[in-house]
Amino acid sequence: MQKIKETLYQLCLEFIEQRIQTAETALEQAREASNDDTKSSAGDKYETSREMMQQDIDRNKRLLMDAQENMRILKAVEINTEKSDRVKHGSLVATDQGWFYISVSAGHLVAEGKDVFAISPASPIGKLLLDRKKGDAFSFNGKEYQIEGLE
Repeated sequence: MQKIKETLYQLCLEFIEQRIQTAETALEQAREASNDDTKSSAGDKYETSREMMQQDIDRNKRLLMDAQENMRILKAVEINTEKSDRVKHGSLVATDQGWFYISVSAGHLVAEGKDVFAISPASPIGKLLLDRKKGDAFSFNGKEYQIEGLE
């Protein structure tokens, strides 16, 4: 199981690195477009266009900050720790409804032939999983889950 957790960690890392790169590229493009527009616009059209570009820059800054925060959270995950009997940040949880990796919200991942959902401990299902142990049951969105194992 340690190998699958290492693979999942790496997949999450790549996911976040891609988000950071995409946000940085979009931010740079928005800044360049804003600089180019100041050279060729006039009047009310200029103010509207400038405001739209500023909103685009602000949105991309927020996306970048969110991705950087996710990177910080992921780096806090300890993948080479002793096995715990309770779900915590970094746990790989097997339920009767599927596998969950408690780390960052990276969605559906495939590692070592297993379909796993990388979820944040702050997500609704992540909050329900935290501090539970093998054999515990919980309900989420009208569905019953039974924890069958954890690493």
